[in-house]
Amino acid sequence: MERTVPDDRPKFFDSTLFAPAMKALTRGHVALFRATGGRLGSRFRFGSAFPSGVPVCLLTTRGRKSGKLRTMALLYLPDGDRVVLVASRGGTGKHPQWYLNVGANPKVAVQTGRRPRPMLARTAEGDERADLWRRLVDFYPEYADYQRWTDRTIPVVICTPT
Repeated sequence: MERTVPDDRPKFFDSTLFAPAMKALTRGHVALFRATGGRLGSRFRFGSAFPSGVPVCLLTTRGRKSGKLRTMALLYLPDGDRVVLVASRGGTGKHPQWYLNVGANPKVAVQTGRRPRPMLARTAEGDERADLWRRLVDFYPEYADYQRWTDRTIPVVICTPT
């Protein structure tokens, strides 16, 4: 049975231009973040209920097929010394590539300031995921829309320092 896309979901997400556009934006964002040590690019304001924006980190994974290091900019929820990420891909029907890479190799690097930190990533399950999901939706309400727009359960990933 084919899923009906909600009327409020951006049609661009289904466009063949979506993936290349996101890749180009991510490359620029990562370059800006790295060049300024996070002074620029470490907050996301578009669509956010927070005037100061929500925090952005750089996540580096190893490609599960290529073995190459891949870095992307992602919103994150600080949780003590842990970093909590959401594999939403904007509520599209597929998991983001970074999440698939983490599944193949959970050793990652997370940069929230000037320097990346080695971390171990795992997917939250059960009550832990439910608790984090509530906090994430309070933190960035658009996540509730993303979940509504897809049939998949959007993964919540916890990165812990090694």
